[in-house]
Formats: sequence, structure tokens, C-alpha cells
Amino acid sequence: MLSVDRLRVLHAIAVHGSLSAASQALHVTNSAVSQQLTKLEREVGQPLVERNGRGVRLTDAAELLVDHTSRILSLVQQAEADLEAHRDDVTGHLRLSATPTAVRGLLPQALPALREAHPGLRVELYEEEPHESVPPMVRGEADLAMVVDWVGRPLRLPEGMTRAPLMDDVGDIALPADHPLAHRELLELDEILDLPWISWGRGSICDDWLHDIIRQRGGEPNVVHNVEEHQTKLALIAAGIGAAVMPRLGRGPLPEGVRVVPVQPALVRQVYVFWRTDASRRPAIRAVVRALREAAAHPTEP
Repeated sequence: MLSVDRLRVLHAIAVHGSLSAASQALHVTNSAVSQQLTKLEREVGQPLVERNGRGVRLTDAAELLVDHTSRILSLVQQAEADLEAHRDDVTGHLRLSATPTAVRGLLPQALPALREAHPGLRVELYEEEPHESVPPMVRGEADLAMVVDWVGRPLRLPEGMTRAPLMDDVGDIALPADHPLAHRELLELDEILDLPWISWGRGSICDDWLHDIIRQRGGEPNVVHNVEEHQTKLALIAAGIGAAVMPRLGRGPLPEGVRVVPVQPALVRQVYVFWRTDASRRPAIRAVVRALREAAAHPTEP
């Protein structure tokens, strides 16, 4: 009889490429991973890994077993979800990843509401960019992910995921207060193509979107800085360094010296949460999605 726990270890090795990386993902020691792997090899009567530089390579037998294991683990998760649904008990531990603006704009409302309504549920929060949240979901290391994608540049989700829309988030143009455009009530998109931009991290979904939208209008982005931190971006704008697209969700108070102006056509990004479809019946998943939707109906005002 094959052990599900040992199959889970083999699956982690396949996903992460080494025993040490698998041990970190499973939150166990390297020794524990090696012992479980040795026992599994004894059970199947064949070697499952071969050394390959600093990592390991799966044998043909292991590749075959991993293929079955992916389906087995999915069935186990479905069974666990069905049992939770049968108990209708919102308890346990969930890992939620969320993009920074969604953390600031929605979770200060959603997490206390969850704690009050379901004291037996522990939500572990990880702040991650949208592209960073997908691999942990695929590997089964996270339970839900709250992400954003700009209209026209959607985040591609792998198969086996279910998504629920939360809200649309509008981005305004943040400018130094003494900029000639800063005191306009509304800007046309074509008027801002040549601004010196303070963009998001280079190569991020949002940075790629900014390049796309300017090039679609016949311009070439003049990105003077790539900045991850929200407050750093605002500080640079206040200093007259450049301009930025500033989403309203989680914006918070603006520093002195910065003004935001709406633009048309509106710059819109979609905020949504997704999870593995085979976990859809879990009451805890449904409770978190419900709390996020309630928070999205009344987000923190900019």
C-alpha cells in the first residue's frame, strides 16, 4: 500500500527539483525527506531519483508515479473539502496570498470580520505580486490568492483554478502638484504618453501593461525609475521626479506635493480571488471569499 505522505514528498521533489527545496516547501527536515523517499523506493521496489549536479533527476518510474500522484493529491483535497463541507465547520488554517494594494485596501476590513465570525479559522497572509502567487497555488502550497490584472493584459491562470471577481479598481495619474497638468479635472490618455514615468518593478505585470498601453497609442514609454514600494513612488513624485499611474485601491492619503487626476478612457484593473477548483466545497474557502467580497463592496477610500 503506497503512503500518501510519501507520495506527497516525491511530488514536492518533482516540483522543486531537489530534496532540500522539497524539505523547505513541506516544512520538514532534509533527513525526513530522505527517509520518506527511501521508504517509498522500498515500497515500489525501484529507484526514484538520481543525482544531477546539485539537484536530483527523477527516474522514469518516478515520473510515472508523479503523474498518478498529482491526481491522487487532488482527490485527497476533494475528500478533505467534502468532509469539511459535511461538517459545515469553518475552522483550520488557510494560506492567502495577496497583491500589496489589495492587502492595504481590503484585508484591514476582511481579516477582523473573519476573526470575529470564525474564531477557529486561522488565515496566514503572504504579500505577493500576482505572478508570484500562481506557482504556490499550482503546487498546493497556498489555498487562495487575491490578484489584480489590468484590462487588456489578463493574468493567465493554469487549469484547475476557479476565480471570483471582487471589484474593478481605477487608476489615476499622480503628478507633482506644480506640474502643468496637475490642476486639470480630467486628462486625455493621449496627453500623458510622453510623461517621465515612475513605473512598477521592471518586468512585472503592471510595468508590462504600462509599456503596452503607451505603445498602443503610438508612443514610447519614458520610464525614469522602476519602483516597487508605494510610498517611495509617491515621495519621488512629490519631489518632481516623474509621474505614475496610481490605483485607488489601498492608495491612502497623498503626501503634500502630489495631486491625482482621472484620465479617459479610464485605466481599469480587475481585482479577483482564485483557488483550486477541487477545494471549492471547503467552508473555509467560501467564508474567506465572502469576507473579501463584503470588503470589496466598501474598500478603504483613497
